Amino acid sequence: MNLDGQVVAIVGLGKSGIAAARVCLDRGAGVIGMDEAPRERLSRDALALSDRGARLLCGPLAVEPLKECDIVVVSPGIPTNVVLDEAAAAGCEVIGELELASRFITAPIALIGGTNGKSTVTAWIAAMLERAGQRVFVGGNFGTAMCEAVDQPWDVLVVEISSFQAERVPSLHAQVHALLNITDDHLDRYDSFQAYADAKGNPFVAMTAEDVAVLPAGDPLCAAQASRGGARRVHFSIEPGQGEVSLEGDVIVDRAFGDRYPIADLKVRGTHNLQNACAAIAVARALGAPPEAVTAALGDFTGLPHRHVLVAEVSGVRYYDDSKATNVGAAVAALRGLQEARAVLIAGGRDKHGTLTPLVEALADRGRALVVMGEAAERLAVAAEGVLPIVQVGSMAEAVCEAARLAEPGDAVLLSPACSSFDMFGSFTARGRAFVDAVAGELGGES
Repeated sequence: MNLDGQVVAIVGLGKSGIAAARVCLDRGAGVIGMDEAPRERLSRDALALSDRGARLLCGPLAVEPLKECDIVVVSPGIPTNVVLDEAAAAGCEVIGELELASRFITAPIALIGGTNGKSTVTAWIAAMLERAGQRVFVGGNFGTAMCEAVDQPWDVLVVEISSFQAERVPSLHAQVHALLNITDDHLDRYDSFQAYADAKGNPFVAMTAEDVAVLPAGDPLCAAQASRGGARRVHFSIEPGQGEVSLEGDVIVDRAFGDRYPIADLKVRGTHNLQNACAAIAVARALGAPPEAVTAALGDFTGLPHRHVLVAEVSGVRYYDDSKATNVGAAVAALRGLQEARAVLIAGGRDKHGTLTPLVEALADRGRALVVMGEAAERLAVAAEGVLPIVQVGSMAEAVCEAARLAEPGDAVLLSPACSSFDMFGSFTARGRAFVDAVAGELGGES
């Protein structure tokens, strides 16, 4: 792709937009950087683009500057809108940051998508490949823009891809794409669940029979998305005999290669992490990681912060931080994956408008009580009314105290909010830290 002399608009000047702008400037393009924030709120890195010749436009997105451009690169936080549609109708090519990056990368790309588990699986695959001595770029939705990988000597890219990032990827070609699951999420952005699912499946379209689609066995939603391309399919499951990689007694068996991995070696907890392990094995082996590297990484991996992490045990009750569970499916997986028979669930935050039925069903099976907070508190309380005791609180410290009061010895207290954090906290990380601090400060608990 030759950008010399082209004019490229970068819509959204966060991390991915800045990285995309640098790639374009490096290749001789004229760059117009656009952001709705006022200039004084732009980061130092964004402002520095003007020193390299970029033109920065702040304020509401307008179509006229876009019509000057050959290409419009849209950051994932920017949803489809009338202005972008008008730019496309005027002849601009409108793409995402991952699409731009992929046009300058020759190393194999593995995409890890799905509603839940993708960060854990991404990190686990990377660890397996690094154990094999490969130079691995880990990024995308994981935290580092894929454009940062351009012009670097990577052996393989392991890229977590969100539905937002997958909306505009017409030619992004992955050698392996794992779609872990599709459950309700981001229905505040998409018109329907099908539109959300289709975004998740877009990267399959460019795949061929030489590529590998890694899918959960027996999942018709993921299978339908994979059928949009021609990739060979490899399935994983925690059900014995279901798929090429699955559980068999106390081992994970990879039938395609004849490998066996004892689950006793795993340090992470929960049945959902057994599922994540099966998916990671399938991807890593498809990318050529030898079984000894996979075995070593399975045993070394301790999980990611704020993802089903044991924080403390106080008076016979274990406290788990699963703040990253920003949708119902993630909270259900965490609740059902606990080793404890019963849990007090702390949930709530900014509602994403998906169905709460699976969460209520999980609470009926595994819940001791429900503590709700944030903007979604009332909706959660109404949905679970009559199922188990419910307490509504106004702060994380109060939530922890109430959960401790309601829990019985042998129970878990699980922060797994099923909502985004942005009503009360700046991020799921800040929410998780508040939980950890409250457990320590209110209960004296230390992990």
